[in-house]
Amino acid sequence: MKYLTRLFLLSILLAACNPAQPTEEAIPSDLDGKKSLLKQKRTELQELTSIIDQLETEIAELDPAISANQKRLVTTTQIIKRDFKHYAEIQGSVEADDLIDVTSETPGIILKLPWKEGDYIRKGQLVAKLDLEQIHKQIAEIEKSQELANIVYERQERLWKQNIGSEMQYLEAKNNKERLEKTKETLEFQLTKGDILSPASGVVEFVVRKSGELASPGAPIIQILNTNRLKVVADVPESLLRSVKRGDMVTIQYPALTEEQNARVSQIGRTIDASNRTFEVEINVGNYKNLLKPNLLALVLVNDYTEKDAVIIPLDAIQQEVGGKKFVFISEQGDEGSLAKKVYVETGESYRGEMVITSGLNGGESLIIDGSRGLAHNEPVQVQTPKKEAING
Repeated sequence: MKYLTRLFLLSILLAACNPAQPTEEAIPSDLDGKKSLLKQKRTELQELTSIIDQLETEIAELDPAISANQKRLVTTTQIIKRDFKHYAEIQGSVEADDLIDVTSETPGIILKLPWKEGDYIRKGQLVAKLDLEQIHKQIAEIEKSQELANIVYERQERLWKQNIGSEMQYLEAKNNKERLEKTKETLEFQLTKGDILSPASGVVEFVVRKSGELASPGAPIIQILNTNRLKVVADVPESLLRSVKRGDMVTIQYPALTEEQNARVSQIGRTIDASNRTFEVEINVGNYKNLLKPNLLALVLVNDYTEKDAVIIPLDAIQQEVGGKKFVFISEQGDEGSLAKKVYVETGESYRGEMVITSGLNGGESLIIDGSRGLAHNEPVQVQTPKKEAING
């Protein structure tokens, strides 16, 4: 009914303002002409809209019957002042803080390597077993040499005590005996390294060697990813340099898991990347609920703006006139019931469907949130059950 009334009034005004003009107006072909005509029509539309609003208001006041029959159902909520926080959303990813190369301390052929990529391994578990037969043979050779070295040493010692022979011969025999003992001790220690154990718990990220291949000292056999020590790494724009400090609490969201957690910034990069004007930020997160995996997408929410005791309303409750002025409708009690009041507002920051009102509202008003489109100033409305909790923070 309201729409038909507006359409009827608009047609009357157009006919009154342009009685002699044809129904269609030629549109200029050049750019300047199009811009000029567009500006003209916008001005005309703004003037007509203002006249229609005035006529509807005056008709509603002069004809109580129309006013009673055209009450629109609306839903309101009370505006409660609260703190507003804006967050910059920065894309990052989960990375492993600990990638361990498992190596052998002694050379040997790998006899047993039961792991494959993706397996979970605990600290102290057997990673690989080496064939150390060569060391056993070397020990046997040393023991044989020791037999002769011990005999030579014992004889040189007896002769030396009898002051027979030179001191150099005695010292050489003693040195040869002790050298063989140390060599055997080293080889026996290498025998204890035939079983290669995992130095940490984690997931087998990569298998470098296979059974039957030679393991060399210092060369990795497998790589273990310690999934208990994970971090989120993100490249933060330099414009947020003052907003992010080491130790600050940030919110991390994992879109693939529909999970989020709060954690503290553990490290901030010391340089700005010249190619993209960002600096690196790290947040230690552990393995949150044992769900995180390296390279998982993460969103880091950094609080870059806070306003205390602010008037905050839903973004979709704000309307805009053709001229650019923003307004909302609030419900006020009149002599014959609730009326929709048009209030011009000035806005500030917005975040996730909410906007700060810097001027026009003071808090405590009943904001019309459903049914506000197409309302006129001082139009009678019927308020449904209010949603007092909608803007309660």
